[in-house]
Amino acid sequence: MERRKTRQVVVGNVPVGGDAPVSVQSMTTTKTADVEGTLAQIYALAAAGCDIVRCTCNEEEAAEGLAHIVSRSPVPIVADIHFQYKLALAAIEAGVHALRLNPGNIRKPEHIKLVASEARDRGLPIRIGVNAGSLDPDIAEEFGGATPEALVASAVRELDYFREVDFDDVKISVKASNVPLMIDAYRLLAETVDYPLHLGVTEAGPPPAGLVKSTAGIGTLLSEGIGDTIRYSLTADPVEEARAGRTLLEALGLRERKNVDLIACPSCGRAEVDVIQVATAAQQALEARNIPLQVAVMGCVVNGPGEARDADLGIAAGRGKGHLFVKGHVVRVVPEAQMVEALLEEAEAIVAEGIEARIAAADANAEAIAAAEREQLIELRGVDVNHSLDKIARIREIADD
Repeated sequence: MERRKTRQVVVGNVPVGGDAPVSVQSMTTTKTADVEGTLAQIYALAAAGCDIVRCTCNEEEAAEGLAHIVSRSPVPIVADIHFQYKLALAAIEAGVHALRLNPGNIRKPEHIKLVASEARDRGLPIRIGVNAGSLDPDIAEEFGGATPEALVASAVRELDYFREVDFDDVKISVKASNVPLMIDAYRLLAETVDYPLHLGVTEAGPPPAGLVKSTAGIGTLLSEGIGDTIRYSLTADPVEEARAGRTLLEALGLRERKNVDLIACPSCGRAEVDVIQVATAAQQALEARNIPLQVAVMGCVVNGPGEARDADLGIAAGRGKGHLFVKGHVVRVVPEAQMVEALLEEAEAIVAEGIEARIAAADANAEAIAAAEREQLIELRGVDVNHSLDKIARIREIADD
């Protein structure tokens, strides 16, 4: 997909916009004054694929906490500012890498411009974080509520204040909890400005609904080339936000795979094992080792290897055995109880030796054994699993009437 051309800002050491990869963000849920607790969460987020972390700066103790956190964080820190502009100044003094300001609750132009001037002098970017739930009352009245035009107008007015003090190191978000509103607002914003955009569906709620809403909004825009950094706003452990964001970017081909991409059949009456249990166990084992392969778990050997032939590695169950395949080539047949263990061993071998080497090292009899078992299953269950011959005969009767 062709991405929208934007300016670029740099948050710490992470570029946002321009030709930079789409980055993943999240926000800590700890009290920022709790330095050790906040750092523990930041490190967990970084391990899950988070590129930038935001921390609230809602009181003086939080700003003091940031002074300790920033120097020890593995990723850039953004201070989230609400209502009190002086806390933005305090966060800058604490050494944060960027600010997030909500135009809906810091409204005095002199305060906004003062913060922008200080950020300009320190070389810090600011995210203009417009939110449908906290829109400026006068803008809401002018546009008849939180419409896409109202959200964009709020961002543009903030930009005008920034320009008055010669500050344009900016990225922008126009979030809403309503997905169609969020999509329309970002589309309009993308047509209006050339600044990098931070995507998110605010207050999306807990999984699975929150994941679905966030993916619907963020994924739609990314597929259109809109968006430079993203955050899933879930009512859950923020590590889930980071994982979801990273998974989405990898699924869209916007980031290189860092961990396993596990594909699995949804199971059906042909399945020879509990696909859900095997897939879950395999995912947990592979994720724990950060294995960056596409791995397939298939419930039957009749269609499994063919349907998942493009996977780096996979296993298909059949009659008490697992057919282990690499790029569609069966390399081993293992007992059903050892399927997950075999997957893990082969995945680690692929990472160490490469796919071609593992195909070359295949058990010489594996393909023949697998082919024979597939034929037995086909004979046992019958080729015409859809009763197609009976249906064709009936179709002909109907057509001839």
